[in-house]
Amino acid sequence: MDRDALSSSAQADLVALGRRLYDRALVRREDELITDPRGQPIGWLLDTRIPMLDSDLFDEVGQVLANRLRERDLHQVVGYGFGAYPLVCSVLSAAEDTSFKGGLVREERKEHGRRRLVEGPIDRDAPVVLLDDIINSGRSASQALGLLRRAGLDVVGLLTLFNFTWSSGQSRLEAEGLWVDSLLDLNLQDGASSGSDSA
Repeated sequence: MDRDALSSSAQADLVALGRRLYDRALVRREDELITDPRGQPIGWLLDTRIPMLDSDLFDEVGQVLANRLRERDLHQVVGYGFGAYPLVCSVLSAAEDTSFKGGLVREERKEHGRRRLVEGPIDRDAPVVLLDDIINSGRSASQALGLLRRAGLDVVGLLTLFNFTWSSGQSRLEAEGLWVDSLLDLNLQDGASSGSDSA
């Protein structure tokens, strides 16, 4: 759905939800030691597992994401990585009918049991939407997209909680043929603000 088509009160509600998520997910260096992938200390990060594993926000976010999917007439979601798994479950929990299906993507095919790359009751003949908590560089989502497409799935979009607009992730994934939608666009790198009002 076009964000411009939302009523001002609905828009304000979405912005407020995005900011609550941000406030709960924000971890600052002064609170605990946090590092980048190379082990270097960093000033802040967003840990979306904190708000998404809280039943209050879990239900509310799931409803918003499920509604966005219904607006596009899409009913299958897959998640890649620990940040995405609660999102998949929240959408399934918010479904008012049995039309939604969810899947979880492994980094590599399991070598025993059913030996699957994608777990869950995904219909390979229907489009799927990749869920992720944050889009920054887009590398993780691009990796998941490659895995899913090699598994024969038709991935049409990426739905996230936060989009770090200073990075190239959104344009990278749009170049790979996906639409990209985020609950909240963040446009400051210092972690001091919850970003733009574009929920």
